[in-house]
Amino acid sequence: MNGGQPHAHPHHSPQGHGHPHSDNQQRIGVAFLLNFVFTIIEIFGGIWTNSTAILADAVHDLGDSLALGSSWFLERKSLQKGDTRFTYGYRRFSLLGALISTAVLVFGSTYVLSEAVQRLFHPEPSYAPGMVGLAVLGILLNGIAVLRLRKGEGLNVRIVTWHLLEDVLGWVMVLLVSVVLMFVDLFILDPLLSILITLYILRNVLINLKATMNVFLQGSPEGVDAKALKAEIAAIDGLAEIHHEHLWTLDGRHHVYSAHLVLPHTATKEDAIDIKQRVRTILERRGISHATLEPEWDGNECGMNNDDFVCR
Repeated sequence: MNGGQPHAHPHHSPQGHGHPHSDNQQRIGVAFLLNFVFTIIEIFGGIWTNSTAILADAVHDLGDSLALGSSWFLERKSLQKGDTRFTYGYRRFSLLGALISTAVLVFGSTYVLSEAVQRLFHPEPSYAPGMVGLAVLGILLNGIAVLRLRKGEGLNVRIVTWHLLEDVLGWVMVLLVSVVLMFVDLFILDPLLSILITLYILRNVLINLKATMNVFLQGSPEGVDAKALKAEIAAIDGLAEIHHEHLWTLDGRHHVYSAHLVLPHTATKEDAIDIKQRVRTILERRGISHATLEPEWDGNECGMNNDDFVCR
């Protein structure tokens, strides 16, 4: 690059839009407290009713509580502003909560599934009236938590919501089974419904895990077509070429873009500023909040391509 030409880093701070994270923190906090208190109730209730299904749910909900607690802490951590160690801020810490929640949910669901399979062959009678009471309480408390999280944003909140939705569906299943068991001794219904609900939840967990890993591996953000974006920028009048473009996302909501913009050798500093502004307009329209754009002049490019990370 010519020594007298600008090397610019126009951007919008990734520290903005902090309110959604703050709301997420409060929602996860309420969900954690509700889940933890009810887990204790479940343990004693499972022993009282002699219901292995409720005890299995209690173990599962205990894992959920641990995952919710870690998500709560990491969501708070993600609100911290950038520093010399984490210059983009701490937004990605919320993704750790998403991964922890996913891991706990997978292991918990696997445990419930294994218990349900065993009960297919060795069904046990339970105290159905007590199961009905616990099921109604479980639906109410977990339902409140799901409604609190429903309007939250981000992968972390989405996966935490699936934790609680699994619990709601599980308690609906327990309620239906316990009502039937009050009149008919069809103990095999409990494990059959448990298996169906758990498989459904695992399917959605894997979908969310795929989205989380895409963010961790710095894949292009969902909803942004990288090829169409490059084509739109390349079509700008006065721009000779664009290379070394990179598009990724901090946390699934705040996207980052960088590129080298090659201008004709006759272009002026004012031309470079105008083209950068037009690129920023395109990026903002596609929801990209942070951009680093480096102008270069034809014949004096850095010699870098997208498979190379060294300017020559």
